[in-house]
Amino acid sequence: MTMRTSLLLGTTAEAGGALRSLPAEQLPELAGEIREFLVEKVCASGGHLGPNLGMVELTLALHRVFESPRDALVFDIGHQAYVHKLLTGRRDAFDSLRRAGGLTGYLSRSESVHDLVENSHASTALSYADGLAKARQLAGESDRAVVAVIGDGAMTGGLAWEALNNLGAAKDRPVVIVLNDNGRSYAPTAGALAEHLNVLKFGGGAEACRNLFTDLGFAYLGPVDGHDTGEIEQVLRQARALSRPVVVHVMTVKGKGYRPAETDEADCLHAVGEVDPATGRPVPARTAKASSWTSVFGQELCQIATVHPEVVAITASMLSPTGLLPMQQAFPERVFEVGIAEQHAVTSAAGLAMGGYHPVVAIYATFLNRAFDQVLMDVALHQLPVTFVLDRAGITGPDGPSHHGMWDLAVLSTIPGLRIAAPRDATRLRELLREATTAQGGPTVLRLPKATVGSDIEALTRMDGLDILHRTHRGPLDVLLVPTGPLAAAAMDAAVLLEEQGLGVTVADPGWVLPVNPALPALAARHRVTVTVEDGLRTGGFGTALAQACTDTAVAAPVISCGLPTAFIPHAPRTHLLSRAGLDGTGLSTAALAHLRPDPTEHAPAPTPRSTR
Repeated sequence: MTMRTSLLLGTTAEAGGALRSLPAEQLPELAGEIREFLVEKVCASGGHLGPNLGMVELTLALHRVFESPRDALVFDIGHQAYVHKLLTGRRDAFDSLRRAGGLTGYLSRSESVHDLVENSHASTALSYADGLAKARQLAGESDRAVVAVIGDGAMTGGLAWEALNNLGAAKDRPVVIVLNDNGRSYAPTAGALAEHLNVLKFGGGAEACRNLFTDLGFAYLGPVDGHDTGEIEQVLRQARALSRPVVVHVMTVKGKGYRPAETDEADCLHAVGEVDPATGRPVPARTAKASSWTSVFGQELCQIATVHPEVVAITASMLSPTGLLPMQQAFPERVFEVGIAEQHAVTSAAGLAMGGYHPVVAIYATFLNRAFDQVLMDVALHQLPVTFVLDRAGITGPDGPSHHGMWDLAVLSTIPGLRIAAPRDATRLRELLREATTAQGGPTVLRLPKATVGSDIEALTRMDGLDILHRTHRGPLDVLLVPTGPLAAAAMDAAVLLEEQGLGVTVADPGWVLPVNPALPALAARHRVTVTVEDGLRTGGFGTALAQACTDTAVAAPVISCGLPTAFIPHAPRTHLLSRAGLDGTGLSTAALAHLRPDPTEHAPAPTPRSTR
């Protein structure tokens, strides 16, 4: 442990003061030590590696020029803030990175007063900064700087441009926008903005030139070498002294200083699992042999596109993570990368559908929340055939509350004419995707978890559109288990446990979960209790819809909804969080038994009254 690294071991105040007093000539060595530390810790735990390796010198400069938390440092998407965590007293916690109860993979207000924004959805930092600057002005605290750090990829989002429109017009309200330009989000940044930034970077004389930012009312400083701490410091001090809205254009290299990241063409090791630090490749003994849901989807969509030339695909800066890379390689002219612009992606898909094509919008489930109005009014109102494939639906695991895709069933269940499918295995995924991409008359949704695909669960029979996966051969029909998607495996485990208690059990997979199949209430009426299983909110989702359908058809048997609580669920392994929510075999069987056991006081004899004399 060197003297410079020991800066990161003290209290937050000690670390900040020591960093600001460190001689400039020692900063390159400190930057190298930080990179070594990040490679060691992130390769061991998994996390965002490439983005943080590119942020080292820039973050050092930010903490030397500005005094957090008095000055507000707002990071757009906390995955680029690991160095910020190190510089604010959290070095020793990195062994617990992204583990249950440990250091979060994004920013967290409960971890540190230096973390202002823990939402890890892109393009929000400038709007937060606008509000903070207004608050500073109203409170007479204009000497407290507001700094927003945003990547060129996140700058493609519409919310960022709404904020720029407001910030640039407020000449008396200083905000420093640090544009961290590494030319990428996951993949290279696409669109006209990327082209304009390249002109500023490589066109010469950019600082004195009129450009997009100056036309919007900002002062523009740069481009600056993002790996020269001294140069960045000088420009940041200049930006602060201007006391007006200013854009500092910083050029960085994603994965800087770690060859496996710098040479990774896909995404510069943007996010990794547990990998060998020498090579950046997954540890062989821990490499999963099973396919991921995402890869099965991507391969099947490419097959469908081969047969159906009307099928096209759209991604919001998530080409590889959502499985669209195979189709893009086979049919590049039919895959559209729109940047971090979910609202635009959905309405552009509506236009493609109006033009006679069938768009497949592949997007993380949590990010579709941003485009609810477009799904509702631009697609569903017009009854357009658009298929949404929601990757990372349900519990995602170590990425935490802003990445759990747990809201979609409750939110999308309110949209008229929209059909939602949840495949239980790879075969059913292929079947439902083929059905969705040939459907007409309205939008469709497929939910896919962040997990590997298990073995196929064969149906005993298909009855009125329901796959009967399990049925007790003899005796009464006590419990109907209705799982959504891959939670069918947990329902099958619960069926075994319930049969061991002498109960008759049926497990039925609807495939298309919303709207509710009319055959389900009829099947529920033949059982004493129905238990629905979903890795979405337990209120407002599939279970709520089935309970209402049973009420509407006068089915008296109770419907018990097993799902996730209405809460922001922390980071932890996916299986751990599902088990904690009662979404495993033990939890489901317990829920069913609790509603079958009679109240122990219901048939108890009344107490004998005491004699009073």
